[in-house]
Amino acid sequence: MSSRIVALFNLKPGVSVEQYEAWAKEKDLPVVNGLKSIDSFEVFRVTGSLTGGAAPYQYVEIIDIADMEAFGQDIATAKMQAIAAEFQTLADVVFLTTDKLG
Repeated sequence: MSSRIVALFNLKPGVSVEQYEAWAKEKDLPVVNGLKSIDSFEVFRVTGSLTGGAAPYQYVEIIDIADMEAFGQDIATAKMQAIAAEFQTLADVVFLTTDKLG
Protein backbone atom coordinates (compact mmCIF):
# COMPACT_ATOMS: atom_id res chain seq x y z
CA MET A 1 0.00 0.00 0.00
CA SER A 2 1.38 3.40 -0.92
CA SER A 3 1.52 6.34 1.46
CA ARG A 4 1.54 10.08 0.94
CA ILE A 5 3.41 12.72 2.89
CA VAL A 6 2.43 16.36 2.48
CA ALA A 7 4.97 18.99 3.48
CA LEU A 8 3.87 22.59 4.03
CA PHE A 9 6.59 25.18 4.40
CA ASN A 10 7.85 28.72 4.29
CA LEU A 11 11.36 29.85 3.50
CA LYS A 12 13.48 30.93 6.43
CA PRO A 13 14.31 34.63 6.77
CA GLY A 14 17.14 35.55 4.43
CA VAL A 15 16.49 32.66 2.01
CA SER A 16 15.42 33.93 -1.39
CA VAL A 17 12.90 32.27 -3.66
CA GLU A 18 15.61 32.01 -6.33
CA GLN A 19 18.04 30.34 -3.90
CA TYR A 20 15.49 27.78 -2.70
CA GLU A 21 14.05 26.98 -6.13
CA ALA A 22 17.51 26.51 -7.68
CA TRP A 23 18.40 24.09 -4.86
CA ALA A 24 15.09 22.24 -5.23
CA LYS A 25 15.49 21.80 -9.00
CA GLU A 26 19.20 20.90 -8.90
CA LYS A 27 19.33 18.71 -5.80
CA ASP A 28 16.12 17.93 -3.95
CA LEU A 29 13.83 16.86 -6.81
CA PRO A 30 16.37 14.68 -8.64
CA VAL A 31 17.70 12.98 -5.50
CA VAL A 32 14.34 12.24 -3.90
CA ASN A 33 12.73 11.15 -7.17
CA GLY A 34 15.71 8.82 -7.63
CA LEU A 35 14.91 6.86 -4.49
CA LYS A 36 13.53 3.38 -5.16
CA SER A 37 10.91 3.82 -2.42
CA ILE A 38 9.38 6.90 -4.10
CA ASP A 39 6.55 6.76 -6.62
CA SER A 40 6.46 10.52 -7.09
CA PHE A 41 7.87 13.67 -5.50
CA GLU A 42 6.61 17.08 -6.55
CA VAL A 43 7.11 20.61 -5.21
CA PHE A 44 4.52 23.32 -5.75
CA ARG A 45 4.84 27.08 -5.26
CA VAL A 46 1.68 28.40 -3.56
CA THR A 47 0.15 31.16 -5.66
CA GLY A 48 -2.65 32.22 -3.35
CA SER A 49 -5.64 31.24 -1.30
CA LEU A 50 -8.84 30.23 -3.07
CA THR A 51 -10.88 32.11 -0.47
CA GLY A 52 -8.73 35.25 -0.72
CA GLY A 53 -6.19 36.70 1.61
CA ALA A 54 -2.67 35.54 2.22
CA ALA A 55 -1.83 31.85 2.03
CA PRO A 56 -0.24 30.47 5.22
CA TYR A 57 2.50 28.62 3.31
CA GLN A 58 4.78 29.45 0.37
CA TYR A 59 5.35 25.87 -0.84
CA VAL A 60 3.80 22.41 -0.74
CA GLU A 61 5.56 19.10 -1.35
CA ILE A 62 3.67 15.92 -2.23
CA ILE A 63 5.66 12.74 -1.63
CA ASP A 64 4.05 9.48 -2.78
CA ILE A 65 5.83 6.55 -1.17
CA ALA A 66 5.61 3.03 -2.58
CA ASP A 67 7.10 1.33 0.49
CA MET A 68 7.40 3.04 3.89
CA GLU A 69 9.93 0.52 5.21
CA ALA A 70 12.17 1.07 2.18
CA PHE A 71 11.62 4.83 2.51
CA GLY A 72 12.91 4.67 6.08
CA GLN A 73 16.05 2.95 4.81
CA ASP A 74 16.42 5.43 1.94
CA ILE A 75 16.21 8.50 4.16
CA ALA A 76 18.78 7.04 6.56
CA THR A 77 21.52 7.17 3.91
CA ALA A 78 24.26 9.80 4.12
CA LYS A 79 23.12 11.34 0.82
CA MET A 80 19.55 11.83 2.04
CA GLN A 81 20.69 13.03 5.45
CA ALA A 82 22.73 15.73 3.67
CA ILE A 83 19.70 16.75 1.56
CA ALA A 84 17.50 16.88 4.67
CA ALA A 85 20.07 18.99 6.52
CA GLU A 86 20.28 21.43 3.60
CA PHE A 87 16.48 21.64 3.45
CA GLN A 88 16.30 22.44 7.17
CA THR A 89 18.59 25.45 6.62
CA LEU A 90 16.27 26.77 3.90
CA ALA A 91 12.75 26.19 5.22
CA ASP A 92 10.50 25.90 8.24
CA VAL A 93 8.44 22.81 7.45
CA VAL A 94 5.53 20.74 8.74
CA PHE A 95 5.39 17.14 7.46
CA LEU A 96 1.97 15.48 7.45
CA THR A 97 1.45 11.75 6.97
CA THR A 98 -1.86 10.79 5.39
CA ASP A 99 -4.27 7.91 4.80
CA LYS A 100 -6.62 8.08 1.82
CA LEU A 101 -10.32 7.79 2.62
CA GLY A 102 -12.43 5.30 0.73
